[in-house]
Amino acid sequence: MVKRWMIRIVVGFICLYGFLLVPSSVSGENENGPEPAVDIDAWRNRAVDYGRIMSRLEWTPVVDGIPIRGRGEFKANTTYTGVPYSNGGWDGRMIGFDVYLKTFLAAVENPQSVIYTRDLRNQRRNSAGFYGMVCSAYTSYALQLAAQVGSSYHGPPHREGIEPAEPQSAQGAQVGDVLWFRGHVELVTRVTTGPDGEVTDVRVEDSWPPTTRTKNYSASRFDDYLARRRATLYRITDHDAWRGESRAEEYLFPNYEKDADPPAINRVLLLDLGDWVAYRKGQPVRFNIMDRDDRGVETLVIKREGEEVEQIELDGPGIVERTFERPGDYTAHCIMKDGTESQACEFSVCEIDSGPATDPIVLGEPWEIEFQTENMKAIHVRIAQEGDPDYRNLVPHYSIWLNDDHRREGRVTVPADALTRGGRHSIFVTGENRYGRLRNRHIISVDTPD
Repeated sequence: MVKRWMIRIVVGFICLYGFLLVPSSVSGENENGPEPAVDIDAWRNRAVDYGRIMSRLEWTPVVDGIPIRGRGEFKANTTYTGVPYSNGGWDGRMIGFDVYLKTFLAAVENPQSVIYTRDLRNQRRNSAGFYGMVCSAYTSYALQLAAQVGSSYHGPPHREGIEPAEPQSAQGAQVGDVLWFRGHVELVTRVTTGPDGEVTDVRVEDSWPPTTRTKNYSASRFDDYLARRRATLYRITDHDAWRGESRAEEYLFPNYEKDADPPAINRVLLLDLGDWVAYRKGQPVRFNIMDRDDRGVETLVIKREGEEVEQIELDGPGIVERTFERPGDYTAHCIMKDGTESQACEFSVCEIDSGPATDPIVLGEPWEIEFQTENMKAIHVRIAQEGDPDYRNLVPHYSIWLNDDHRREGRVTVPADALTRGGRHSIFVTGENRYGRLRNRHIISVDTPD
């Protein structure tokens, strides 16, 4: 246990103070001695630091049961590097975008948490565990987007401020470059040069079952990889144009500082969703009273906004379940037999209601979506065609970042030209507060005019 937390502390320190992770060809040093520093955009260095928060994490399941996409389960008492691969289906949540990394780490320590008890495989083609990260989530997180962008929408013609790198080889690679091939995206996180300025090695990181990966290539092997995968190496030339309105610093998530800071996991009680997490109003909350240090538990105390809601007498470790209908920020702690108080778990109870306000929805005509929230702010609407992507004719998702006017009115107008096809589409309405994000999904049918 001490060793595991020491590793996490080192990782958190390195990620918070990113200069320790700057690649040699960026920092002006390589194994052959100092060389002139290269002028590089700061966001590229941040992309390396942020990506490695996820790729260098070490964690150890306490029991078997966390599903792996395509094969088996993560094993108890085995240490893994990198966060698990899963898009969480329709029910789970994306680490970094929907929950803190520390929420996942808290869930790992609770054998009754959703990551052990919920198997989302087959819900979607890349679903596995309740919490996870897929390739496009990893790169979107590292590249400082406020919302995940699918792998095939990282490059042109779907985004501005990006173009193919030249040459399409290791010699054209730069830290922060995006490596894309059909259905997958990766991030270049280190480029090493020799004394003659030629690239000798390239490090690439991505999310791939079972966890995030770090791959080190020689220049020739990198070129072979590009050719074999028929991959394209993309260069982001204008970071702000590439991100558009989706800028992480303008929203509560991703929260890189909190993700890089090693958490103090509660050893007395944990929630079924972990800790530091958002629940929906009316959703049961399961408190696992573990008392892992055998201190003796006497009472569970639940508070809302600092005011006591309930005291529950305890006979020892076990599960307590409660449902909360009042939105707000809650805490739960135990009073121990010696009269001291345990560390508190923190969570919020929120409401987010939404749906189309126009019926029928006709292709080529404007229509409206309405929404309301409590203890949460609606921030984003995404509309996507149902089904797996057709790579021969990709249709980008339509995205609306909500502003204060939208929130005051409780509705947003979808322009007439937002959709290019009729048929079934999904609407996703996302809200966030300081404990996480919740997302509503609605299936709509878009009629084509006669």
